[in-house]
Amino acid sequence: MPDTQTASFLDQYDAADDQTKVGLALKWIRTDWAAFFKELREQRPILKTPNFTFVTRFPDVTEVLSREKVFTVRPYQPHMDPVVGPFMLARDATPINWREKGIMQAVLRPEDLPAVREAAGILADKALDTAAPEGKIEAINNLCRYVPINIVGEYFGFPGPNLESMYRWSKATQTNMFKNLLNDPAIHEAAVRAGEEMKQYLTGLLAEKREAGGGYGDPPQDTFSRLVRTHFPDEIGFDDERLLSNIMGLLVGTGETTSQAIAQSLEQILLRPGIHEEAVAAAHGEDMAAFDAYVWEGLRHNPINPLIFRLSVEEYTIAAGTERETVIPAGTLVFACTSSAGFDADLFEDPEDFRTDRPDHLSLHFGYGHHTCLGKYVGSVIVPEAVRRILLRPNVHLLPPPEGKIDFHGGPFPESFWFGFGNAGVPTA
Repeated sequence: MPDTQTASFLDQYDAADDQTKVGLALKWIRTDWAAFFKELREQRPILKTPNFTFVTRFPDVTEVLSREKVFTVRPYQPHMDPVVGPFMLARDATPINWREKGIMQAVLRPEDLPAVREAAGILADKALDTAAPEGKIEAINNLCRYVPINIVGEYFGFPGPNLESMYRWSKATQTNMFKNLLNDPAIHEAAVRAGEEMKQYLTGLLAEKREAGGGYGDPPQDTFSRLVRTHFPDEIGFDDERLLSNIMGLLVGTGETTSQAIAQSLEQILLRPGIHEEAVAAAHGEDMAAFDAYVWEGLRHNPINPLIFRLSVEEYTIAAGTERETVIPAGTLVFACTSSAGFDADLFEDPEDFRTDRPDHLSLHFGYGHHTCLGKYVGSVIVPEAVRRILLRPNVHLLPPPEGKIDFHGGPFPESFWFGFGNAGVPTA
């Protein structure tokens, strides 16, 4: 419960009119989601507001996310389709989802992961080396975004005309597709323009790759080139338009999400001196899984997204047979609060503690069920390796606020975050 509050969240909520209820709930998600969701889990785990329904317990969140024929991703279509064309992420249990997810999984080979991890580490080291003389780095733009966007270029085969364009395309599309709940037309138009620019660029790149790819020698092993070299019969329906749509989707899904994950997991580690010391020791060890657990636990304490939304297409009873059993009417916007689920005391022992022995099957960082992130395994090496390379530097430390605090600048994604390293700028007692 926030120290500044004199009444509980639910007391304030219950005393408000319908319009104010919605505003309060959205404000608390932005400003104090952990305390708000804790109260809901304990007192009203399924909260029906006038505009949407919150689901906060782990079993209920996963129930929503695994019932794709009831809780659909259809509301994403108006935000995605005008930008990248009809896209699998906005379709449930459809041929386009089944087919194109399978095609993309085939070219994103698990065998590539060690090389992707190493590439992420090299990029992080390059960013740190550049900043080393100053002894500090503004991490969001110079490392957290820099690493995944360059992976999009090197591994996905979509380098873009320049970093500035890639950053802008990534941010514009991600903001519209996943953060534009109020349907701001300016946000939507910026994403559509970004999509048009991406398609124009990628159409030219496709022609270049097709002309260069004769199948002789050592063919390029980036994702785009693999797709270009693959012949799909007409009846599969994976033509150039579908190919480009999926390549654009790789940038959309990689840039801002990965950047935010790197920054927020690192911050959580650095905020805890004892954990920081343990993580540094693990970073110098050979067991990458042991180190990675610090990163994912840090991200549990500050996830990149507090919730995932779905639309119910039919009436459904959630948590049937329990005391919290609730009927969800058709047409309800449901917020599956994954960040809250990660603190469900029935599944997470000592949920407020920072522990690296959490079972993998309880992780919701990459979603759950039918729409688990396509890039889950690529992200699962980029994020921890970038953090590991940072912690391998001597004397990594948070700078005093406001520099040393993640700042969103009023937007949906982190925009600045400084930390120090090396011998310069080390705080003294």
